[in-house]
This record gives sequence, C-alpha cells and structure tokens, in this order.
Amino acid sequence: MEKSILLVEDNIKIINFICATLENSEYKYFIAKTGKEAIEIIEKEKPQVTILDLGLPDMDGIDVIKEVREYYFNPIIILSARNEDRDKVTALDCGADDYLTKPFSIDELLARIRASFRRFTHELRSENSDIFINGNLKIVHSSKEVYLNDENIHLTPIEYNLLILLSKNIGKVLTHNFILKEIWGDVFESDMLSLRVFMAGLRKKLKNKDSENQYIQTHVGVGYKMIRF
Repeated sequence: MEKSILLVEDNIKIINFICATLENSEYKYFIAKTGKEAIEIIEKEKPQVTILDLGLPDMDGIDVIKEVREYYFNPIIILSARNEDRDKVTALDCGADDYLTKPFSIDELLARIRASFRRFTHELRSENSDIFINGNLKIVHSSKEVYLNDENIHLTPIEYNLLILLSKNIGKVLTHNFILKEIWGDVFESDMLSLRVFMAGLRKKLKNKDSENQYIQTHVGVGYKMIRF
C-alpha cells in the first residue's frame, strides 16, 4: 500500500523543506495552503496521515480538525509554533493524534510520521481482532483477560477500562479530559486525583510483570500515552 501524506502549511520555506524530505523518503504527498483546501483533499483523497499547521490564513487548524473528524479517522500530526500546554490539550482533545512544535527536527518529524503509519496499519489489522498484542502485553477482549510475559494480571474494572482505552489509541497522547469523559462520563476536578491513582496502580501492576518496559508514558500537564513496542 502506497503511503500518502497531506501537508497543510502556508509557509513556502517549510513546505519546500518538508516536501523534499518526504520525496527522499518515498512518500506520496499532497499540499494544502489553506484550511478549505485541506478539507477538500481529505474528503477526496483520504490521506493516511495529515500534518497540520494551526495558523492557517483562512481558518484555525483546530476548526479543520473539528470538521474532518466527523468522517476522517486517520492520524493527524499538529506542526505548530504554538507551544503552550493549553494549545496542545485543545488540539489533542479535538482529535489530533500528535503535536510537534516549531522549530522542529526533521528526524523527529519523520519518527512521528513513522509512528503514525504504524498506528494506521495496526488499526487496519486489529479492527476485527479479539486479541491485542503490544510487546509482551496481550489483551483478550472476549474474556477481558490481560497477560504480560504470559502471566495473567488482575486488574480492577477501572484499570482494565483505562488499559483498553490506551490500547485502542496506542501511540496517541490522550488528554486528562478525554480520558475522564471516556471512563467516568464527565469531567470534574475531583476525578483528576482518581485518574492519577488508578493510572499509578495500573502502571505498577504492569511494571511488576515487566520491569524492563514502560508501557504507559506520562505527558506532564497533558495526559497519557501507550508506547508501541
């Protein structure tokens, strides 16, 4: 399958820089310089990965995410000069998968692109699968059993639901608010402490069975992500 990328960016120097890199890496790519163009290309071409700037001349990149997320579920990587936590949280909550700030390393951008393609491929393969496998971690959905290094792990219902949510979004940073809405159904300040407690318990149980690998990564002030092995 040919790997296709949409670059949404209005800075010609950045466009030329990234496109040269994409060509060298043999990616097929599309270019959009406005939000409207981006939406049209996404509707028509369904690129496997989209790299999106937030500061577009006709509309905010956040509004592009909100509009296309109604029908487009492939990875979206934000590439923006906005570096405040609140900007990252807003973009991720609206449906972005990753966030990279300008100025950026081209090696890091390529690494994020490769991770996004792995996630895209994994979702295609596991769409109808009963078993999730990541490194030494195995989840059997039908029986709600979790194994690590072939040893069964006893999880509380909340811990299990957190693990499932992270596994379904492997490689993607999930914000605190997103997790609270998905697991608890609402967002209250008091629930933040509960989330930290349950997440700490889940991470401890995973570490007890596999001390060499860290499956859940904390993004301070933002949320959590399951690392892909």
